[in-house]
This record gives sequence, C-alpha cells and structure tokens, in this order.
Amino acid sequence: MYSRIRAANVALENLSVAPFDSSMVNRLKGETYFLRAHCYNQLLRYYGGVPLIKSTYQLNSPDFTIARNTYAECVDAIISDLDSASMLLNGKTLGLGRATTGAAMALKSRVLLYAASDLHDIPTAKTRSALLAGYANPELLGYVSGDRAERWRKARDAAKAVMDLGSYGYKLDLTAPATKDEAIANYTDVYLSRNGGEKESILSKYYINASTDDWGSWYPRNNTTNGYHGWTSSEPTQNLVDNYEMMDGTKFDWNKPEQAAQPYVNRDPRFYASILYDGTKWKPRTTDGAGTDPFGEIQFGTYELGTAGSATTYFGLDTRNSSIENWNGTRTGYSIRKFTNDNMSLVDMNNRQQVPSIQIRYTEVVFNYIEALMELSDETTALTWLNKIRFRAGMPAISETGPALKARYQNERNIEMLFEEQRFYDARRWMIAPQTLGQKVRIMTITGKLKPGQSSLKVNGAYVYRFDPTRYNYIYRVQNIESGVENRAWNDKLYFPPIKLDEVNKNKKLIQNPGYDQ
Repeated sequence: MYSRIRAANVALENLSVAPFDSSMVNRLKGETYFLRAHCYNQLLRYYGGVPLIKSTYQLNSPDFTIARNTYAECVDAIISDLDSASMLLNGKTLGLGRATTGAAMALKSRVLLYAASDLHDIPTAKTRSALLAGYANPELLGYVSGDRAERWRKARDAAKAVMDLGSYGYKLDLTAPATKDEAIANYTDVYLSRNGGEKESILSKYYINASTDDWGSWYPRNNTTNGYHGWTSSEPTQNLVDNYEMMDGTKFDWNKPEQAAQPYVNRDPRFYASILYDGTKWKPRTTDGAGTDPFGEIQFGTYELGTAGSATTYFGLDTRNSSIENWNGTRTGYSIRKFTNDNMSLVDMNNRQQVPSIQIRYTEVVFNYIEALMELSDETTALTWLNKIRFRAGMPAISETGPALKARYQNERNIEMLFEEQRFYDARRWMIAPQTLGQKVRIMTITGKLKPGQSSLKVNGAYVYRFDPTRYNYIYRVQNIESGVENRAWNDKLYFPPIKLDEVNKNKKLIQNPGYDQ
C-alpha cells in the first residue's frame, strides 16, 4: 500500500505544476485522491491507525521515521481525500474500472460505517475484550470519546447520498419475492455484470484475456472443482452453507429429519447461484471425464456403482479420489460457483474468463444505510430496504426488531455479499469473530448407496453414476475438518494483525498492536 501511496503523492505533487489542460489535471487529481484514500482505508481497516504520509520523501530528508496517526485522524484524512475526489470527478465521464464520483462517495460510506462500528468505539470494544481494554494506546484503534450517534448519522447520510444519485442498483424495486428461478438469475446477473446486473457495480476491476494478470482472469482455475480441472483453492464450509435459510425464511435445521435427508432442497436461491454442491447440474465434462459423467453433474460423494448387493465403490469426479485429478479436490464437500462464467462452452477451468471483479457495489451501500438506520433506531426504514434486497433474492420479508433484527441483518449481509471481501472485516468490526471466525471448520461427507433391487444407470453398456434419489439412498454427515488440515481458534489479538517486526525495528516511533509485544 505504501508504495502506491508514494506513487499517489508523486502524482499529486507533479500535477500541481502540470502544464497541460486543467480539466485533465483535475480528473487525474481526482483519481489519485481516490486511490490514495483506497490504500489508506485498506491499511486502516486491517491495522487501525497508520502513519499518514502526504508528501514524498527525498534522499536528503532529515528523518525517515514517523509515528502512527490516531484512528480518528486517519478517518478524517481518508474522508478528505474522498471528498476531494468526489468534487474533482463530478460530471466527468470515465472509462470502466476508473474511479468516479460515485465510487468516491461509496467508499466514503464504507469508511464511515466501519468508523461507527463496535470495534472502533473504544468504550464498547473495552467491554467486549480484556486484551483491548488493557491496551495503552487505544486511540490507534478507534475513537476513545465523542458522539457515537453522530458517527452513525454520518454513515447513514453518506450511504443515502450515494442512493440519491439514482445511478446504480438492480431490481431493488420489487414489492414481492422473485420466483426461485428469477432470483437465481438476478443474483447471477449481478455477479457476472450482465443483463442489467452491471448497474450494481460502482467500481469493478476488469480483465481481458490479453492481460498478464495471473489471478482475476484465472478465478475459475483457482477456485472451482478439480473435476473440471480447477484447483479448489478456496472452499465453502458447512458452517457457511448452514447459514442459508429455507425459502420460507426459516432457519435450516439438521434436527429436522426431512431437511437432514435433503439438505439442498428449498434453500435460499442465492445458495444455488453461489455454491457447487453434490448433485448440482453444472457443465458438460471435459473429454477426460465425459465418458464417466455424461450428465455434467457435480460429484462430491462416494457412491455404489453396479447392482445393489454386488456393487463396487465409485469416488466422484470432484473428490480428492477423482480419476481426473486427485490432488486438489474439495475437503469440505463444496466448491465455489459464484463469479464463474456459466457459459456452457467454457468447461475446462484452465480457460481464462473476463468476468469483472466487483470492488464496490450498490447493495453494499444499501446495507450500510440499513445498518446505520438500525443503530439510530429507525427500524421501519431499515426493514423496508432490507426486504428489498431479500425480494430480489426470492426471500420473504422479515419483521424482527431489536437484537433479532440485527442478527438477521448480519446473516443477510454475509449471504448476499459472499466472497466479496466483506465478512472478514464485518465479523471483526461487529466483534462477533470469536463465534464466527473462531468456529471449527465443519465439512460434508456424502455417501450414495443403491436401494434394494436397484442398479446404476447404464450408458453404452457400462454402469455410470448419476445423482438419482429414486435409485440411491443418500447419507449426509457433518463433521469437523481434520485438524491436520485446519484447526481454527480465535484470539483477540487477531482483531488487529501485527505490524511487521522489521518495520518496528527500523522505526522506533511505531507502536505495536495489542497482543504482539515480546
């Protein structure tokens, strides 16, 4: 971040004396202020207060050391840059992927929401964490005093200002829940930025196949299932899947036999748009898997193949015992669908894709507005907007109040903003990380056993497996992931990661975050 902050400072210093067209100078200044604010916010929401450097160091500078600024000072500096960006970019038409007035205003909304949250209100944070309560420099982590309600009002107003632009948003005007199929299409159109869903994007990063970028365009290869030559590098957990409600708005419950027997039936439509689960109808297989699975269905389980009573064991093509690739399959029983191009001709995950990576989208701003309203006791307006988001997703309205409403809101934000780099920060700023990020990872194991008298399907004279509850009894078992793979535990020092020891040793003015002193 600091190398980019320096680049921004160099640009601003040179733009102040640039001899070319003032309109171009102002546009470039606006974009630069936005980028500097973005970099500082990335640091702030991770570490707390950081050194604010607004000019470039020179070789003859007398001192290269600098102390951390307070959290409040960092917020003020970021907001100042974003206000400057918003003003300088106002009315300008810019290419895709560039900062705009809307992007600056939306990032301001995010910054002010975080600033008002529990983790950064030090009197609140101290009641929730003994470690933070004992830290000698709490001003680096949040506000030690002041009017917290005013901070919520600023967050509310910043979000509403973006909403009042009228430039963004997709299908948030429904008065009743969309159908399941409509809801799946709505959510998919948003994250693939198509069919009107691109109006959700306030700021996105774009990829082209000619780019040398090794991650964004390789998203399917890195994250989807090995049965299509993906790497399954990131996997949804059972913890996450259990957070998806039933379509009637009730919680999924493993203690209900009918739900435990069919855990993927009648769930929130966003589940089907986001998660690849056992039995999902997906894409045609590549040539090395088409004969084994001619139906293009996800196989995360172990199944019987042949005839009941004399069947053999068959390991699904998307498991770690796959006959296609057996080193990179899922450990949780799930894989990611969200953000993967659903074009049926793109079957090999080693093909690059050009789906934009959404950095800020309109629904996040609406969530920010809802959260601020709840904290300011305007639950009626908050519910109105929360239910607009649910209606687009095919989910019924909710009517809770108080702590129950807050819990529904937090889960709704988790599900809607899945894989959009929100949850890590949300769980920390809400200070629910001990109960969420600290959970042991739970996984799903699936076994398919042929029913008495049944046989597997035959294709071209050979037995093949296909998901079929009329032929198979499916057993779904939830268990903890092996401790040798991952063994999560929460420690309050994880609220603020450590400043690198090398930096502390080089700069004695830096104060380390709580929990990391020798």
